Amino acid sequence: MAQMNVSIPDGLKNWAETRVADGRYASTSDYIRDLIRRDQDAQRDIGWIDDAIDEGLASPPSKRSVAQIVASHRKAIG
Repeated sequence: MAQMNVSIPDGLKNWAETRVADGRYASTSDYIRDLIRRDQDAQRDIGWIDDAIDEGLASPPSKRSVAQIVASHRKAIG
């Protein structure tokens, strides 16, 4: 396993140590690993949004009204 040394303000250090003391994490390293994993998951979860924005920007303007688009979406999701 790789090792990383990070400098953080005292307030963040105290916060991490409190999370460990609460019993949810075995160590501050365990807490930091969990935060990084959650960030990775969040980035994967919003990746489709970036793709949809890129697709929308690359497409021509729609001739449908906003109401028509919303109605079409509602019909598609049931």
